Amino acid sequence: MDEIRLIDIRQTILSVNEDESENVRKLLEADKVFMMNLMSSPGSGKTSIIVETMKRLRDRYRIGVIEGDIDSMVDSERIVSEGGYAVQLRTGGDCHLDAAMVRSALDTMETKDFDVIIVENIGNLVCPAEFDIGESLKVMILSVPEGDDKILKYPNMFRVCDVLLINKVDAAGYFDFDFEALESRVKVLNPSMKVFRVSARTGEGLDGWCACLSGKIEEYRQKAGTV
Repeated sequence: MDEIRLIDIRQTILSVNEDESENVRKLLEADKVFMMNLMSSPGSGKTSIIVETMKRLRDRYRIGVIEGDIDSMVDSERIVSEGGYAVQLRTGGDCHLDAAMVRSALDTMETKDFDVIIVENIGNLVCPAEFDIGESLKVMILSVPEGDDKILKYPNMFRVCDVLLINKVDAAGYFDFDFEALESRVKVLNPSMKVFRVSARTGEGLDGWCACLSGKIEEYRQKAGTV
């Protein structure tokens, strides 16, 4: 045998995921549900941002949360303790959520009972960027302690996301974080990306972020014919 047969497993996996993501998107569209995919490194403040976002928008929208973690139910328990609804996806090792995993969570929910579903993806700036889960909006968080150079190290995450939340700005005085340098790089890599400087601890910038999210939700609902 003088030929080597190449099987590109990655392309096969992504192709299968693409098909399932379209199924998820159609399912959500049928019930007029807006879904947001929230991604970041571990410890950047995803759960805290979700909690603060829920507090500001729960009077307008019925919000459900899908929590993705390699292990534990800590984040789901926090969401529930704050009066939210959460479904936990425990991957047992997988470093990202894919469309099939999200579909399994949606199948346990009465999606028509929600206006908005927020997916907290696995803490990772690499794998989640490659997997469409059927969302209407991709959002990433970069916390000040992580440094402003993450865009140079993980450009694909910044490239695919619609919104960047720079979290923990209240700690900026303790770190050498160059906001202007980061935002200049964002404009080159992803000119349409919206950037918000926020703090889940103090509330700084969160009203602006929530106004942006509400606008995206209303655009989706107008398109779906629900308003």
